[in-house]
Amino acid sequence: MPSIDKSGTFTLGDRSVKRLGYGAMQLAGPGVFGPPKDHDSALAVLREAVARGVDHIDTSDFYGPHVTNRLIREALAPYSDDLTIVTKIGASRGADGSWLPAFSPEELTQAVYDNLRNLGLDVLDVVNLRITFDVHGPAEGSIEEQFAVLAGLQQKGLVRHIGLSNATSAQIEEARRIAEIVCVQNQYNLAHRSDDALIDELAHDGIAYVPFFPLGGFNPLQSSTLSGVAQRLGATPMQVALAWLLRRAPNILLIPGTSSVAHLRENLAAAELNLPEDAVRELDGVAMAA
Repeated sequence: MPSIDKSGTFTLGDRSVKRLGYGAMQLAGPGVFGPPKDHDSALAVLREAVARGVDHIDTSDFYGPHVTNRLIREALAPYSDDLTIVTKIGASRGADGSWLPAFSPEELTQAVYDNLRNLGLDVLDVVNLRITFDVHGPAEGSIEEQFAVLAGLQQKGLVRHIGLSNATSAQIEEARRIAEIVCVQNQYNLAHRSDDALIDELAHDGIAYVPFFPLGGFNPLQSSTLSGVAQRLGATPMQVALAWLLRRAPNILLIPGTSSVAHLRENLAAAELNLPEDAVRELDGVAMAA
């Protein structure tokens, strides 16, 4: 098969972005709370990402809170015309760092204005509505009221495009009856593949799928199969896991996060990793064994 390289792109709203981007969550302090351990290193990671061609950065004002957005502004503003910044609303942080729903119309509206202010933007490229009926995972329930708020802010010109996060298929269908969505951001990786059918449906409709925790998140992926394939290919297990995701579907956009320049470079190199067919078959079986 041909190599997957960083020239591969997919549509995100009215932009065409490279399929390997960057997620800013890990730039905040431990537990995604408070300031970074090393402020200058956090700025260096952001600048290195853009210098290496990253044109899609994922963030949220509830990372920190307010920390990652302010770091992005300090490191990268004024922003290049080809940089797409995607943020999300729908949650907040308690004084103890807990994750809390912030899902009322008033909270959602305020969150959009907070993101605009902290990023230093007049309009947000993409805003994902993070569905927080259950903060830690998808849960059914109507999102008509909440999504209508975001659609209204789009009509006012504060938001260019809308997406969903932590969403079920029914919620995606409900939202699409109200306004166009350009992306879905759910948990998905080599071992957590409950969205397999959804990914294919979205690909058919030209909608991007952006997996969060592509490398397992707070519990990094561990698999003897993954390690064995990586050893044969002279790559790291995490590079192989990212390359598998790029191979999985053309509409998958990756946003692996890190607070290390060296780790950033390692992640970006995954775009150039060629997975032979036998390796793909082995990796496809990881989910069944998980």
